Amino acid sequence: MQFRHIQPNDDARLAGIVRASLERNHLDIPGTAYFDPELDHLSAYYLAEPDSRRYLVVEGEDGLAEGGVGIARLSWDPTCAEVQKLYLSDTMKGQGLGHRLMELIEREATEMGFTSMYLETHSNLKTAIDLYRRMGYVEIEQPTGAIHTTMDHFFLKRLAN
Repeated sequence: MQFRHIQPNDDARLAGIVRASLERNHLDIPGTAYFDPELDHLSAYYLAEPDSRRYLVVEGEDGLAEGGVGIARLSWDPTCAEVQKLYLSDTMKGQGLGHRLMELIEREATEMGFTSMYLETHSNLKTAIDLYRRMGYVEIEQPTGAIHTTMDHFFLKRLAN
C-alpha cells in the first residue's frame, strides 16, 4: 500500500467511497458528510489551504484511491485539528489501514503545530468508534461548534508534541 496526499483525479472515487459507506450505515441523511458541499471536490478543498488542511489517500495496487482521511483546523479552536472523512473501500477494510491512516494524519497534525485532534462520528459506525478509543481518543460532550449535527459521538485527543 502507498500513502500520499490527495490529487484532483481522486475526487470522484473518494466521494463514491464516502457515499457508499454512509448509505450502507443508513447515514445518507442531512447532518452527515454525505451532503458536505466539498465532498465532490475534496482535493480543491484540502489543497487550497495546505497550512491548515491535509488529506491522505491510501492507494491500491492499481494506483487508484481506496480511501483516506483528512484534517482541518477547527474554526473555534485554532490549536485543534478535526479528523475528517476517514473512509475505506470495502476491499481495503480489515487490514489495519484505518489505524495506519490515523497514525499518519496525527503525525502530520503534529508537524503542522496542532496540539489536539477532535472528531465526530455516529453510533452506527461501531468499528470507527472502537478504533478511536483504541487510539486514545476520549469521548466528550457535543461541542457548540459541531458541524455534523446528526453525529452523536464526539472525541478529543491531546497530541504529544
